[in-house]
Amino acid sequence: MRIDLHSHSTASDGQLTPRELMARAAEKEVDVLALTDHDTLGGLAEAAQAATEFGVRLINGVEISCLWQSLEVHVVGLNIQIDHQGLNALLAEQQNRRELRAHLMAERLEKANFAGGYEGARAIAGDAPITRSHMAQWLVSQGAADSMGKVFKKFLSRGNTGYAPPNWCSLDEAITAIHQAGGVAVLAHPTRYDLSNKWIRKMIIAFAEAGGDAMEVSMAQQSPQERATLGEWSKEYQLEASVGSDFHFPSQWRELGRQLWLPKEATPVWTRFISGEQT
Repeated sequence: MRIDLHSHSTASDGQLTPRELMARAAEKEVDVLALTDHDTLGGLAEAAQAATEFGVRLINGVEISCLWQSLEVHVVGLNIQIDHQGLNALLAEQQNRRELRAHLMAERLEKANFAGGYEGARAIAGDAPITRSHMAQWLVSQGAADSMGKVFKKFLSRGNTGYAPPNWCSLDEAITAIHQAGGVAVLAHPTRYDLSNKWIRKMIIAFAEAGGDAMEVSMAQQSPQERATLGEWSKEYQLEASVGSDFHFPSQWRELGRQLWLPKEATPVWTRFISGEQT
C-alpha cells in the first residue's frame, strides 16, 4: 500500500486542483492520500468526490501554521472532522491573519518599487488564502528574480524587504484544535526549519509535551541518514511516524508517494485510521 500524508492543492498554494491532485495520485499508484492545505479545508469536498472517482482513499487533513519560540512551525492534522466548529473557527482566524500579513508584505514591497503586490498575489491565489508562495510567484512575474528560491532569499525571508513576521496561533492551540476535531496532530518536516539538531530536539520535545501525536519521518529529497535519525527521535520521544511528500506541483524532485518508507523502528501513524502495510 502506497501512502502519502502531506499534499497541497489550489485551495492553498499548490498548483493542481483537488481533482487534478487525486487524478495524479491514481496515476502514481498512491492508495491513500491526505490533502493538507495551509490553514484551510476548502479543497476537501472536491477532493472527496474525485477520490471516489479515481479510486484513491482520501484522508481529510490540514496544515496549520503556528508559532513556537517566535519561529513559524507547521502542524498537520490528519483524519479530522471537517465540520468541527472549533477547528473551523481557528482556521478562519488564521486566514484573517494571512490576509493582514499579505497586505503588510505588499506595503513593504511597494517601498522597494514593487507596487501592486497584494492585487498580484490575490490574482494568483484566487479564492485561496494568500501565502508567501503566491507573493513570490508575483515577484517572479515582475522580474524581481528568476526563481522562487531567489525571491524568497532576497525579499521574503526574515530581515529582508518584503518580510512580514507571522502572527499565527500557538503550537498548543493548533494541537488542541486538531484533537477536538477528532484528528491526529503531526509535526511537519522537523528538519526543514533551518535549526540545529539541538533546537530540532527542543522543538520535538515541546511538541510532544503539548500533546502532539506524531512527526514526519519520511519526506521528499531526504538522505538515508536524516530519515534514520528522525526515526530514532520519533521512538525516543514516543511519537508515531508519518510520511509525506509535501507535494505542491509536479517536479523531478518531489512527487506524490515517491520513496516514502519508514525505518523499521518507527511506529506508523496511519494504523490509527487505515489498515494494511505500506509498500
